[in-house]
Amino acid sequence: MIPAARGALVAVAAMVATLLVPAPASAHADDGVPISGAGSTWSQNALDRWRRDVALDLGMTVNYSGTGSAAGRRDFIFQTVDFAVSEVPFQAQPEDGGPPQIPTTSYAYVPLVAGGTALMYNLKIGGVRVTDLRLSGPVIARIFSGQITTWNDPAIQADNPAVVMPDRPIIPVVRADGSGSSAQFTGWMADRYPNIWTYGARSQFPLINGSFTGQNGSLGVAGYVSQNYGEGAITYVETSYATRAGFPVAKVLNDAGYYVAPASSAVSVALSSAKGGADGILDLRGVHRSTDPRSYPISSVSYMIVPTETTKIFTADKGRTLSRFLEYALCEGQQTLSGSGYAPLPLPVAQTAPQLISRIPGATKMVDLDGCRTPMFAAGDTATDNLLLRTAPMPPETDRYAGPATRPDEVEGVDVSATVTASDLFQLTAPASSAVDFGDVGRGSAEVARSLGRFSVVDDRNRLGGWNLQLSVSDFVGTDDPDRRFSSSFLGIAPREMAHQDGVTIAEAQEVGQAIYPMNLATGERGTSTTLAGATFDADLRLRVPGDASAGAYRSMLTLTLIGR
Repeated sequence: MIPAARGALVAVAAMVATLLVPAPASAHADDGVPISGAGSTWSQNALDRWRRDVALDLGMTVNYSGTGSAAGRRDFIFQTVDFAVSEVPFQAQPEDGGPPQIPTTSYAYVPLVAGGTALMYNLKIGGVRVTDLRLSGPVIARIFSGQITTWNDPAIQADNPAVVMPDRPIIPVVRADGSGSSAQFTGWMADRYPNIWTYGARSQFPLINGSFTGQNGSLGVAGYVSQNYGEGAITYVETSYATRAGFPVAKVLNDAGYYVAPASSAVSVALSSAKGGADGILDLRGVHRSTDPRSYPISSVSYMIVPTETTKIFTADKGRTLSRFLEYALCEGQQTLSGSGYAPLPLPVAQTAPQLISRIPGATKMVDLDGCRTPMFAAGDTATDNLLLRTAPMPPETDRYAGPATRPDEVEGVDVSATVTASDLFQLTAPASSAVDFGDVGRGSAEVARSLGRFSVVDDRNRLGGWNLQLSVSDFVGTDDPDRRFSSSFLGIAPREMAHQDGVTIAEAQEVGQAIYPMNLATGERGTSTTLAGATFDADLRLRVPGDASAGAYRSMLTLTLIGR
């Protein structure tokens, strides 16, 4: 019995020693500086998992707030966070008309999380939930552009011939806030079906019609669809949110002719066709058009926006923590994604990351992908021959498109053409009234207001060189004594555009007592036609008589001159 007892003690001692071996590394990790980030809700479930893992395994503190991609980019610019996560790069011309998004320090986009933008839906037929909905790309684009409004539309029925679709209104649920999810989804529609989806790629989903419902955040749209009142609803959301809600997602027809769900392997296979850029942003056009039968076409990635120089809040010590966190996310972290609604980064995408991570201040080494433990590739694999492409399962033949030889997204078009002609009209229509009477105005008293009256400019010339509408005002002169006068600067003017025309700009208001004439009242840009409807204006006039003006009647001449360029 004594030898057995000694054997047990030896085994326990050996096990304790093994458990204690990583302790020095964890202690070193405890010395790491905490870092904070904000942004994408699309990626948040993956980030939250990784943050818990590194806290437990490495003693690393990574704080993150899922405020939305747009907010994350803004926080990065204002340097209130160490990193941001976004599906959309900084915008030189933001959709909301705000100032250009230009960080004052250098940065890079590191591909971080892969996933499919899923079409999560809540639909029942005869009280039984539909779980195998199939949708072709044009049908999806027509639903979210308001052109298909009921579930039994013939186009949806054609995608689902095995069931009788219900006569129920479709409730499209979209993001009400600026989001990377909207940018990814609309980017796919704009790339593949620009004749159906005419709004372009947008972070802010446009207002289509009253049947659409807007919700904030990925949790918001998924939560709406999953409620009882959400029956008939469909939304676009990262697959992980549908997985957590326990609701089905549609299979989408790919270019190989298969209806494919956004399973992990289907997303990774599709993203194998992505092309990398020097700044880390991927070209997804090949992803949207992948002819691999296993690919899910609405696949994309989320990026971590990282500083590549120190800032007032970002130090090399923080950079060391950030680069180590990214190394974990790129390697071990990818193992945790399958089954969670996300997808591991395929080798062609992962290969773009190490060089970008090495540019972070404080990064101590280049990430070695051959040493990564990931289900996507092994040491020695290449972009075209790797573990993923060798093992990803094929979709069943039952999911193959079985309709007419011409698929829904290959319908033959009719070439429609037209020749646009111009009237060659260039015209200024003066105000209806040829006189503006201010009546009796006391010296130095309050301002008296009048309206000039509507006037318009038509520019429909064959050569649209642009135009200026000039306004001049003469000094006020006594009607019975030309020596009595006061300056036209006491007549203020505020132009108004009554019928907006693209390419037309009106001037700022001229203040009473400070007005300077002549002035350009409005300007038409080169290459812009007003059409025959014209650009219509009015102007608010305000007069104040100076305190030293002599009593009597005065007259001034206001002249509008249209000058073509």
